[in-house]
Amino acid sequence: MNEFHIYAFADEASGQIDKQIAAMQRNGLNGLEIRGVDGQNIADITVEKAREVRRKLDDAGLTVWSMGSPIGKIGIEGDGFAAHLDRLRHVLTLADVLGAKNLRMFSFFVPEGKAAEYRGKVMDQVGQMVDAARGSGVVLCHENEKGIYGDMADRCHELLTAFPELAGVFDPANFIQCGQDTMEAWNLLKSRIKYLHIKDALPNGKVVPAGKGVGNVRYIVNDFYNHGGRAVSIEPHLSVFDGLKDLEQAGNRTEVDEFSYPSSDAAFDAACEALKVML
Repeated sequence: MNEFHIYAFADEASGQIDKQIAAMQRNGLNGLEIRGVDGQNIADITVEKAREVRRKLDDAGLTVWSMGSPIGKIGIEGDGFAAHLDRLRHVLTLADVLGAKNLRMFSFFVPEGKAAEYRGKVMDQVGQMVDAARGSGVVLCHENEKGIYGDMADRCHELLTAFPELAGVFDPANFIQCGQDTMEAWNLLKSRIKYLHIKDALPNGKVVPAGKGVGNVRYIVNDFYNHGGRAVSIEPHLSVFDGLKDLEQAGNRTEVDEFSYPSSDAAFDAACEALKVML
């Protein structure tokens, strides 16, 4: 599977772009799903800052695969959508500067148990987002996320069917945290999945390195590859116990499980190594 293009949320190694570049280089990655840059969310940086980041990535031989944006990660209730749509337009401008052809997005937080009640509003607002991206050369990629309208496989499928221009991002750990069987989800959605988030979890929802949880990540990665998929994005989300000694009180020892790491760099490297072993 050496044809895979492997990207990552390198802001989990460091908030600083220079250290993100170092983390990607030492792990032999192709580039970024860019989310946090020098203390700012990617949706909030200026065009000039995006040009600076692009120069650094070009010099390092790295690319931006996707904008790891927070677009759509707001409540469906309220009147803030017009401003949010303007934020999407700004992120699309940044994507053009950074050379990103994909933009990760969500389908709005909905009150628990009221997805059906808000379906019409969700569809309307997602439709406006699709309209805003049309002609930009950037594909909107919907990620399953706990608590949003498209958190379960059937509602992800509904969105992808209603909007053929949308693509899917498949995150196994997020499905586990929602109580969704990942194999059922994969079989329903795989024909529309643009790329995978490499993230696994235990039955209790704790995120662990790929292949160490119950997300069927190994099978999904293999099946994705066998059906022509070539892009994956590592999203570690692993526990970091930096400064652990400061958390310990006299007479108490904090037990660290095998999937907890002493630093952000160590957690990032462990997530990358788990994928490499799997491949």
